[in-house]
Amino acid sequence: MESRMLLLIRHLLLFLCFTYSLERCSSTGVFRVQRKFSGQRQSIADLRAHDVRRHDRILLGSGAVDLPLGGLGLPTATGLYYAQIGIGNPSKSYYVQVDTGSDMLWVNCITCRFCPKKSDLGIELTLYDPKTSVSGSVVSCKGSFCSSTYGGDIPGCSTDMPCEYKVQYGDGSSTSGFFTSDSLQYDQVSGNHQTKAANSTIIFGCGTQQSGDLGSSSEALDGILGFGQSNTSMLLQLASAGKVRKIFAHCLDTINGGGIFAIGNVVQPKVKTTPLVQDTSHYNVILKSIEVGGSSSKLQTDTFQTGDMKTIIDSGTTLAYLPEEVFKPLMNKIFSYQPDLNFQTIQNFLCFQFFGSIDDAFPKITFIFEDSLELLIYPSDYFFENGDSILCTGFQNSALQSRDGKDIFLLGDLVLSNKLVVYDLENQVIGWTDYNCSSSIKIEDDKTGAIYIVDAQNISSARSLDIKGTFITLVQMTCIMLIIIFY
Repeated sequence: MESRMLLLIRHLLLFLCFTYSLERCSSTGVFRVQRKFSGQRQSIADLRAHDVRRHDRILLGSGAVDLPLGGLGLPTATGLYYAQIGIGNPSKSYYVQVDTGSDMLWVNCITCRFCPKKSDLGIELTLYDPKTSVSGSVVSCKGSFCSSTYGGDIPGCSTDMPCEYKVQYGDGSSTSGFFTSDSLQYDQVSGNHQTKAANSTIIFGCGTQQSGDLGSSSEALDGILGFGQSNTSMLLQLASAGKVRKIFAHCLDTINGGGIFAIGNVVQPKVKTTPLVQDTSHYNVILKSIEVGGSSSKLQTDTFQTGDMKTIIDSGTTLAYLPEEVFKPLMNKIFSYQPDLNFQTIQNFLCFQFFGSIDDAFPKITFIFEDSLELLIYPSDYFFENGDSILCTGFQNSALQSRDGKDIFLLGDLVLSNKLVVYDLENQVIGWTDYNCSSSIKIEDDKTGAIYIVDAQNISSARSLDIKGTFITLVQMTCIMLIIIFY
């Protein structure tokens, strides 16, 4: 009798988690975001190859339909992050990569050619079919969304034709499809440590054809959830509907796993900010100088003597990439602290054997941005383990990684993890602070003024239902939460 009662509760909660009211409300919301490759060991050469493919797209430029490829994680299980969301009515679950370097939500469509049928991640892939959702509809190329996305009327368009997109990436992969409108489901924060069901109608991509790595079953997901600044992004669609602030934050925990990803006004902890560079496709900031081991030891390079350095902040990239004129003197300065090391090359990564505390043996690095915002990077951040007592450097020479990437300066999860990073698009600033991403943050409901405590999550060992949080975990991986503040 008891087991039947538990089964009934489980089915009821499953129903509640994926059946949502369309009513607008003033509380906060969440949906699950999980870390890719938790506990899985990947080739570090594949890791860099993923980042190179991203750089090809950055250098080609990106617009409203810039869709990234899936990525790989570090051998130490530092990796990309993906969310389990619900789409449609009735709702179906989809796993989409969370990425600040792209703009739109996109999932594979039922009519897709060469879409992966299975994933090496051990998750069940789902193809989206707008015909099976009572709230789903194809977006016409005659509609205002299509004309605003492409900057005018579409040649040859008729009312019964969909609004299409096609993207060719720098590595030769491509994706194409059409835009559709449907209900997006997630959990909504209703109080301290509490959530309830919520949804909103958004426009997203329905992918019908993939080529190259996008069609591979290796590390396959159902799609991408982009947090870029384009009007096609989920964030800006919700903001234009008056449902959210154009502010989001992430705190990715590589020490204990998990973390938080939030949309809305984070009131605690406070962060210092630096201006975003205007009219750029990605989140760019101005780097003014680099300090090695303290304020008295600035890195001497012509880069900062001839002008400021634009730096891309991208959670979809794993490592950190520096221009050659910065990379070489920085490496020389770092290794001057341990001049007797014996180096070896492992899959083109500079590695060495070391015993002892790396944070005591090597210097801290401080990147100083416009308005004196500092990014402190510890040795345990810029080195990663690759076997017993073998350390490899996560700083990479961008001139060697991409055919056109000589001057690219890009900071990925390697240096952004274990920090609360806030993107304030209303004021066009970005900021961060060192933070324990296993702890809590406080977020504000701008309509009611209520402030809620939101805890980090780590359910890497769970496949069960968390009744208190009213959410479901379907795969056994490290998890973070995506918080949405409504007003």
